[in-house]
Amino acid sequence: MKPAPSILAAPSATGKQPAKSRPSLAELRALGKALRETCPRSSHAVWKAPANRPDPLRLLEQSNQGRITSLIPIRNGRMVRTPFTFYRGAALNMAADLAGTPVTGLRVQACGDCHLQNIGAYATPERRLVFDINDLDETLPAPWEWDVKRLAASFVLASRDNGLSRGDARDAALACVRAYRQRMAQYSGMTALEIWYASIDIEKLISGIEDAQTRRRDLKRLATIRASNASEHHFPRLSTRAGQAPTIRDNPPLIYHPRAEGNDSLEVLAREALAGYRNSLPDDRRALLDRFDLADVALKVVGVGSVGTRCIVALMTAGEKDRLFLQMKETGPSARL
Repeated sequence: MKPAPSILAAPSATGKQPAKSRPSLAELRALGKALRETCPRSSHAVWKAPANRPDPLRLLEQSNQGRITSLIPIRNGRMVRTPFTFYRGAALNMAADLAGTPVTGLRVQACGDCHLQNIGAYATPERRLVFDINDLDETLPAPWEWDVKRLAASFVLASRDNGLSRGDARDAALACVRAYRQRMAQYSGMTALEIWYASIDIEKLISGIEDAQTRRRDLKRLATIRASNASEHHFPRLSTRAGQAPTIRDNPPLIYHPRAEGNDSLEVLAREALAGYRNSLPDDRRALLDRFDLADVALKVVGVGSVGTRCIVALMTAGEKDRLFLQMKETGPSARL
């Protein structure tokens, strides 16, 4: 048997490394179409629960392991409100179901928890508003189909939650996957640098909305967001003063300082996380972060699926007027593993 060819070509006689051969766009498209023979698109249309499907409640109990025990009832309370909120918190349940579904074998760096409430408008470091993914604590290499299926299913459940018809829910899911397909086709014709710098600008996205009333409403909302300063908006709500030093305002059980014996360890965790974050920053942003000192830390309850994990909110100050809130989220092994 011949050995498998090396990914890296051998050096030439001159000692120079030859250019790596990459498949053309036409070859990649042909490869994708060939995969439909082993995994046709119609194979994704039907899902049936297997006889040995894990009990959903046992999976939830399993996902609670390692969480802060006192916060688990809050997580359960948020999940039982609607089928959609249950879906948001049940990443492990869907991972178990997706594990037995057909896949082409193409893997990507998946979001891992791609539902519509993890996607929205966010400010870049340059203060541009872009449409992007918010939550990446479940990210890992996985079949590309998993993110698309979880996202499409979330549109169906959200439509039901909002009292829309079955036809509307179907249209929403189809529009979701159609947009994904069109974007992927668009990206396939772009260069590596064009893809690296690609982003979805919120203003351009809103300008493309066909319904005039929806477009006007979203532009008005966008103007409100731009007019508000994040620190001025959040600081009065999240902070108080103990003497001269600002501290985070307790709002138990959603934001609180642990008991005295646990607060020191929380600050240690925060400082370790900040040190790692600082080392990951480019020099210009590191210089900005170095102007701030850690003033206070507290535990915060966020989202649905993340409730019970250690989420720390840190108040940073640089003089009397400069303040910065940073959020640090604990990440364990992904539900997809």
